[in-house]
Amino acid sequence: MITTEFEKVIIVEGLTDKKQIEKVINDEVTIVCTNGTFGVERFDELLETYELDEKDVFILVDEDKSGMKLRKQLARELPHAEHIYISSEYREVAATPEKILASTLLSKHFSVHPIFLL
Repeated sequence: MITTEFEKVIIVEGLTDKKQIEKVINDEVTIVCTNGTFGVERFDELLETYELDEKDVFILVDEDKSGMKLRKQLARELPHAEHIYISSEYREVAATPEKILASTLLSKHFSVHPIFLL
């Protein structure tokens, strides 16, 4: 079993979302891409690989139909997960300006690079 060393896990939809978060975050966190919706086998694999039952899990997905479907699915499977929402004005995590994303992550007690808070 592969284990991650960080206690915080952010679940996102895609690689562009992950890269956008990595730009602004200054915290020890594992960012997991689901690549959209997924089945039971894929979820079980993620659950075991990243020890999601033992970590602080955050769900940060797009504010569109597929993102809301994924959020609902993850909420059912990970009831302890905390949800992070982006404004529907931006719709996608990757399209959210870094300053807005940094403020959103900061509000959930993540450390972010100070340059994005100016």
